[in-house]
Amino acid sequence: MANGLDLVWPNEGVTRVPYQLYTRADVYAEERERIFMGAVWNYLCLEAEIAAPGDWRATFVGDVPVVVARDMDGSLNAFENRCAHRGALICHKPCGNGARVSCVYHGWTYDLKGNLTAVTFQRGINGQGGMPADFKLADHKRRSLRVSSYAGMVFGTFSGEAPPLETYLGPEICARIERVMKKPIKILGYNSQILPSNWKLYAENVKDPYHASLLHAFFTTFRLNRLSAEGGIIIDDSGANHVSYSKAATDRVSAEYDKADLRVKREGFHLADPSIIQGRDEFGDGITLQILAVFPCFIVQQIQNSLCVRQLVPRGLTETELLWTYFGFQDDDAEMLNLRIKQSNLVGPGGYISMEDGAVGGFVQRATPGAGRDNEVIEMGGREWKSQQTRATESPLRGFWKTYREHMQL
Repeated sequence: MANGLDLVWPNEGVTRVPYQLYTRADVYAEERERIFMGAVWNYLCLEAEIAAPGDWRATFVGDVPVVVARDMDGSLNAFENRCAHRGALICHKPCGNGARVSCVYHGWTYDLKGNLTAVTFQRGINGQGGMPADFKLADHKRRSLRVSSYAGMVFGTFSGEAPPLETYLGPEICARIERVMKKPIKILGYNSQILPSNWKLYAENVKDPYHASLLHAFFTTFRLNRLSAEGGIIIDDSGANHVSYSKAATDRVSAEYDKADLRVKREGFHLADPSIIQGRDEFGDGITLQILAVFPCFIVQQIQNSLCVRQLVPRGLTETELLWTYFGFQDDDAEMLNLRIKQSNLVGPGGYISMEDGAVGGFVQRATPGAGRDNEVIEMGGREWKSQQTRATESPLRGFWKTYREHMQL
């Protein structure tokens, strides 16, 4: 193929996905260059996390460490978090503030644009040692990213070929981002977890509305989300980005669902504190769940009144870190703030809803080494990638793999 991989995509197209994509080191290396370092926009952080001049945050583009910063003039910058000297992390803490950042190894110092500004003992000591006379600080600027923000979310790309961020997102996805990010936010907390699986398995999971009320017993037991409830799928024109949304199940829909012979049916269970699932309709549209995913590794979540962004960070071929950032709005009253904090228990590593998502990717990863040239079958809801008025579909997955194939030239 054009990318040098001896991997032929099945003739059926995006309804078949080779299991080899989760187990081959050469595929993972190619993804780093063609996707994460390529013409995509990668989520870096929320603007609220670098609100003041001098604020910086350590983050990632794929598995490449990056620093994103608000310079002293208020501009946003990002650069590779790797010292020009011996390759150590420049910023090894998660965040900080200051006009300069320094590598702890030998003290080489950089400004918030990634320019090397000082080398410890550059002229040596007592006329001995030091760097050669022709050494120039300007030659060692860190590799920088193009940076753009939308609705308080900061994205970066190493590529000059990526389209403008708003174009990359598309109008329908922008509208759904604005729905959630409708006013100034306040960071409430963080979580992280290690997933025992390739990064694409979680990316698939997020784009799979079919599993939501089958895998997650909490959803169906307490009628938060059932596949038969009103909702649908929005997919942008490129196929890369999508939104899955639903409203609370009505009594009629719940009764119909209860008739089905499903493993996830639970009788006799109750919540000691039912307020955890009793939310406010703060967006005025009755939507109780919206999951929005931007290719390749970014998710915005609204589940009841729990608001969160998730960032996927590949940690090798068979391991991925999932970073959760929970937030509310600056004008939240005390009752809403307490509700958001309480409902944050629905999600995260041990969340009542999402802990299963942290496990199922590992189940797939453990099953794939012997798969050989076998493929996934992704035909629920048809063979196309398009918006649909149902969540009994795998259309967003097909859009993901269409985009993946384009970047990987498969």
